[in-house]
Amino acid sequence: MANFAIMGFGTVGSGVAEVLRMNGASIAEKLGERLTLKYILDVRDLSASPYASLVVKDFALLENDPELDVVVESIGGAKVAYEFPRRALLAGKHVVTSNKELVATRGRELLEIAREKNVNYLFEASVGGGIPVLRPLFQCLAGNQIQEIAGILNGTTNYVLTRMVEGGVPFDAALREAQEKGYAEANPAADVEGLDAGRKICILADLAWGGEVRPEAIRIQGIGDLSLEDVDAARALGYRIKLLGRALALEDGRVAAYTAPHLVPEKNPMAGVDGVFNAVMIRGNAVGDVMLYGRGAGDLPTASAVMGDVIDALQHRTRRRELGWSESADLAGLDELAMPWYLRGDFAAPADCRTLSGGAGMTKTMTAGEAKALAEKLGAEVILPVLQ
Repeated sequence: MANFAIMGFGTVGSGVAEVLRMNGASIAEKLGERLTLKYILDVRDLSASPYASLVVKDFALLENDPELDVVVESIGGAKVAYEFPRRALLAGKHVVTSNKELVATRGRELLEIAREKNVNYLFEASVGGGIPVLRPLFQCLAGNQIQEIAGILNGTTNYVLTRMVEGGVPFDAALREAQEKGYAEANPAADVEGLDAGRKICILADLAWGGEVRPEAIRIQGIGDLSLEDVDAARALGYRIKLLGRALALEDGRVAAYTAPHLVPEKNPMAGVDGVFNAVMIRGNAVGDVMLYGRGAGDLPTASAVMGDVIDALQHRTRRRELGWSESADLAGLDELAMPWYLRGDFAAPADCRTLSGGAGMTKTMTAGEAKALAEKLGAEVILPVLQ
């Protein structure tokens, strides 16, 4: 019999318990042993929960239990949620998390501890929710040199942009709608400012190229400055606006990563990914383009990925999963990347700039630095990269 604990019994944590309740028999068949939820660590009053008998408030009980195999961290953030997983790893427990902030900012350190203690630190659910993304990247596509990763990595912003495009709903109203439906938090800053997607593209870049890419080291642009003018101008040209996290391997060995709203051609499969769905495109030198698509959030989709990691950790008890990253990546700045750019403002478009409706234009291919200089010269209010 294998035992695990859940730390933080919110949306994800309770979803993990529900997945075990629904699928416990088939999980046991895959493992070859019964999987038992032994503890739930949470400071709230859960006396009305059907799992009340499992609730504890002292982490030391988990830390010092020699029969506890895996700890699931679903607390969130990078404070308390850092200390408990660190201590669990040091105590020889496998740790599974859906916490993208923690993985993006402290993953390197926690993976080093896991390596030293010969245990697993797994985080499939930290990117893409229920979509299998990380394991295909480091396992199924291991025979490739990864050239580029681009993805719709945040369901909240994708829902807002979908409503702006399909319903003609202004940004503020679309965001309120997302909050009313439970897709956006009361404080949606991490989503609409691009921070959430930025953390996720860093994790993908970490695994793809083995060097640490920290969120504070990359350029992150959100969707707060977009208007229906931008949506209409893009649509007139055959584009959709999507918030993408993007990372590329450059010919000189450096890595470039950033997050920004892009004009995406309608013929690109990601242009049709709407609502709260996510999609990740991975380009390998052998396989070409692969796109992974599905629900990027929600209790059961995310819990599905968490449970997959729990099973994987237990199946690799004696020989841990070899994954991670070490030294800082050699980063290139966004100013060095060349692509067309969308500009919007009260200006006359230059002769070599494609004029759009609504006082907007699309430049020829140029570096981000050149596009920024042109935007400043013209007084453009909005500047967005165009995916080719």
